[in-house]
Amino acid sequence: MKKKEIQQLKTELSSKKKIVIVTHKNPDGDAIGSSLAVYIYLKKQGHNVQVIVPNEYPEFLKWMPQNEFIIIYEKHKTKAKKLILEAELIFTLDFNAFSRAGDMQEILEKATANFVLIDHHQQPDNYAKYTYTDVTICSTAQMVYHFIEFMDGLDVLDKEIATTIYTGIMTDTGSFRFRSTSSTTHRVVADLIDHGADNAFIHESVFDNNSLEKMQLLGVALNNLKIIPEYHTAYITLSQKELDANHFKKGDYEGFVNYALSVENVILAAIFVESKEDDLIKISFRSKGSFSVNKFARNHFEGGGHDNASGGKSNRSLEDTISYFISKLHGYKIELSHD
Repeated sequence: MKKKEIQQLKTELSSKKKIVIVTHKNPDGDAIGSSLAVYIYLKKQGHNVQVIVPNEYPEFLKWMPQNEFIIIYEKHKTKAKKLILEAELIFTLDFNAFSRAGDMQEILEKATANFVLIDHHQQPDNYAKYTYTDVTICSTAQMVYHFIEFMDGLDVLDKEIATTIYTGIMTDTGSFRFRSTSSTTHRVVADLIDHGADNAFIHESVFDNNSLEKMQLLGVALNNLKIIPEYHTAYITLSQKELDANHFKKGDYEGFVNYALSVENVILAAIFVESKEDDLIKISFRSKGSFSVNKFARNHFEGGGHDNASGGKSNRSLEDTISYFISKLHGYKIELSHD
């Protein structure tokens, strides 16, 4: 964020405002963690603040402080629309194009408030008055820490803010193992722990409260794991029938794709999940080294994200999606070769 923007935003936040915080459809740990952190911080400054998310999010994120005040747009559309239209300032966190907000896109486009964009994904749209974007930072949650720092607000950092930021960073870095985890990230995390973030409790709350059905679904996913050795690629499929048979709940297959990536000699990994409700195939991509799944997802699956972690979708059947995916690998054979 440029110094001029920082000063202008400080000025705008110097008087009480009606503020709405929104994040992307199917919110993950970074989206919810960063949104709650900004919510708690701005409430401490005396602002009238609401967090609105497009749809439901996983149960393993609902222990976080002040989570109970989040408004789910698909359940409370009239209230959410009114808040967005009356807002004087809207923060968009962990996404950079209104289309990523699902059904909220139309009402966001009608809003008259100034927008604040805080995000670490590539190719942001130009809709915000205040833009803080950096693809080199591991998570939006870490950027929120720096945003609070820009606002000279670190003196109000408390256990609740530290906990929500820590959760966002932890979940978006694969528990600090991804390449995007920098020395600065570790210094930020150390400060969060100093301010009350209980790292062991947070990890257990997110990762160690698995239902039997989720673990059984993981077994199905691993049984469906396929390897394509000549392209150093692995992929997992989950059909709607398999999800239903294991009483699937939102977030249950989060992280499954990393098992495919962990296979020896695999550079590209994907998971393809059938969703009858959305009438499409949801896709997550992961990669190692220099292979860009952001480019791959943008080129072939209407998606994008980061170079080593991206998402996409397909309107084909599950079987046809897999066939299409495999047909595209040949064009990347050199990039998928070992150095």
